Amino acid sequence: MTILSDGSRKASDRLPLPPLLALAMAGFITILTEALPAGVLTLMSADLGVSEALIGQSITIYAVGSLLAAIPLTAATQSWRRRPLLILAITGFAIANTITALTDNYPILLAARFLAGVAAGLVWSLLAGYAARMVGTELQGRAIAVAMVGTPLALALGVPLGTALGGMLGWRITFGIMSLLALVLIFWVLAEVPDYPGSERQIRVPLRHVLTTRGMRAVLFMTLTFVLGHNILYTYIAPFLREGGLGDRVDAVLLAFGIASLIGIWVIGALVDRRLSALIRFSFATFAVASLGLGIWSDAPLMIVVCIVIWGLSFGGSATLFQTASARVAGENADLAQSMIVTIWNIAIAGGGMIGGLLLDRWGGDLLPWALIPILLAGLGVSIMKGGSSRPSQ
Repeated sequence: MTILSDGSRKASDRLPLPPLLALAMAGFITILTEALPAGVLTLMSADLGVSEALIGQSITIYAVGSLLAAIPLTAATQSWRRRPLLILAITGFAIANTITALTDNYPILLAARFLAGVAAGLVWSLLAGYAARMVGTELQGRAIAVAMVGTPLALALGVPLGTALGGMLGWRITFGIMSLLALVLIFWVLAEVPDYPGSERQIRVPLRHVLTTRGMRAVLFMTLTFVLGHNILYTYIAPFLREGGLGDRVDAVLLAFGIASLIGIWVIGALVDRRLSALIRFSFATFAVASLGLGIWSDAPLMIVVCIVIWGLSFGGSATLFQTASARVAGENADLAQSMIVTIWNIAIAGGGMIGGLLLDRWGGDLLPWALIPILLAGLGVSIMKGGSSRPSQ
């Protein structure tokens, strides 16, 4: 890359892997911090003396922090330089995960999770636009895919490994390790990630302008339905697997899900610049089929694993798909569009935690997959009717 007079670097004509992988590591920490309670749900419940449904709300409150922070923080920091802002968000993870690892108090745990969610809202608002600025237009989809690879890696390796470490060493040790990872990432960002200026105050764009951009609301609705369906089940995957006879294999099943997610993001990364709308429709349809299978074969361990692998394939590239779609729709206003995606994403996470918790307490885990199907079909319908309006495509 060429260094410019403002300290930033000229967009590259090839993928700059070290800085993109640092962004991926930020996403990895974000997703691992969010999802780890799903893997150690039973351990946290026993240690803190609260129900599994209440521990599930630690994921909900994380999402609430993100959805409340993403848009106002992104708007308020539009003029900030990008790298100091990214480092500030990563520092928030280090602090929040340290508190989580040390506290015995459930309300303090929730407060720390809320702080982590605020940091996540800022990170997710930055990643796609940051990656896109490093490369030319023709490489932006692939650059975003690399920056988003932290999501399936966290699910493929982080959550299963964290679940296993939680069983061996205690869940608190795992959160402590995440704090150390955040500190390491700060130095990596300082060494490898280029800095870019923020927007000039006089040319800031109103949020409503981005929201009313053609195709934006369709992208937001598709994001909402896909992520809501995912989190209704993923948040409570441990009790669902227990009812299906896989309660002692949660880490192995999550590993299978994560590996499938890696394959999914590899495929989507290769095709996203040419087949964005088709990939979105395919992901919805595949996820709906997997949910139907999980509902039908909820007591058949082998079929549960097969369906979860299919689910992982559909989920792996979802962040890349929706963030690439929003970036294409919004153009130079990509950061604001990303903040909207982050807000909707976390509304869906919070809604999934609450809806899934209610379903689990009232009817048990067997009902969870059935709740996903109408939600996913609604998103699929919009992707068919409106997908082309977002200009991604064909």
